[in-house]
Amino acid sequence: MATRGLPAWPWTQEPADDLPEPERLLLEGCRLWGAALRDGRSAWLALRPPFLAEDAAAAVDPYDTLLRQTATLKPVAFGCPLCQRVTEDEAALLMGCALTQRGARREGLALFLRWLPPGGAHAAMPAAIHLGAALRAAGLVLQNPLRVSLPSRRG
Repeated sequence: MATRGLPAWPWTQEPADDLPEPERLLLEGCRLWGAALRDGRSAWLALRPPFLAEDAAAAVDPYDTLLRQTATLKPVAFGCPLCQRVTEDEAALLMGCALTQRGARREGLALFLRWLPPGGAHAAMPAAIHLGAALRAAGLVLQNPLRVSLPSRRG
């Protein structure tokens, strides 16, 4: 039995460049979205370029909805667009989206409940489901975060 809190969550503090392509797309999107809000620009427009480049334009609206719902419930700590490591909030978002896309909706909801208040977590699920479907339609399948193994960097 563990005696010291929870283990590190997958993707937390991992190098952003080591993430699989679909996860990097979501990471880039949330960072561009957050930077646009901080700068007073349209967050929805900031999301479009990376998703258009991946032929996943249908994912922009549900992702924007998910991020807006999240940001109204709690301050989110998304890194800057050039940050090298994944923040805890970014990892929770990626994990919740990945589990939801893979059909593990209860587990995805549990992840969102860890991160958001109960009403907010339930409200986030439809957007997460639509995001997962849009990404899958574009050929972007998120990895199972509970079985992920990233290459370790030494040096």
